[in-house]
Amino acid sequence: MTEPKPHILIAESRYYKEIAEELLAGALAAFDAAGATYERVEVPGAFEIPAAVKMAFEAGKGARRPFDGYIGLGCVIRGETTHYDYVCQESARGLQDLALQHGLAIGYGVLTTENREQAWVRADRKQGDKGGYVANACLSMVALRRQFGLDGQ
Repeated sequence: MTEPKPHILIAESRYYKEIAEELLAGALAAFDAAGATYERVEVPGAFEIPAAVKMAFEAGKGARRPFDGYIGLGCVIRGETTHYDYVCQESARGLQDLALQHGLAIGYGVLTTENREQAWVRADRKQGDKGGYVANACLSMVALRRQFGLDGQ
């Protein structure tokens, strides 16, 4: 019997629309190439991504088809205040806490950059393709979960 194709949640911040579009395009190309299915949810900013993943995880406990993995996509560009530091640290910490506490397969695709140019280089599918990289990292972690017999949630 073959394993079902992975079902992934994409939690995305659309704060920087053109960067978000490119991250998403890279992720979708990777998921499509792997035959994975996915659902998307939008959140206001990168700070809210961990909460969206946690909500989906909790909701999926009783679902017929829970998510096998999760990715967070977004971008935070340094400004003139310390807000940048808090958003970057807490979005990363929140997702890492979920991965460690619940053994979730999570790909972290929140760009943390000094300016839009750096963000674009990382997001652009012809350059950094962070969206594709993150999707593939998530799929690798889904495969690892399955290797250890941790299918579903």
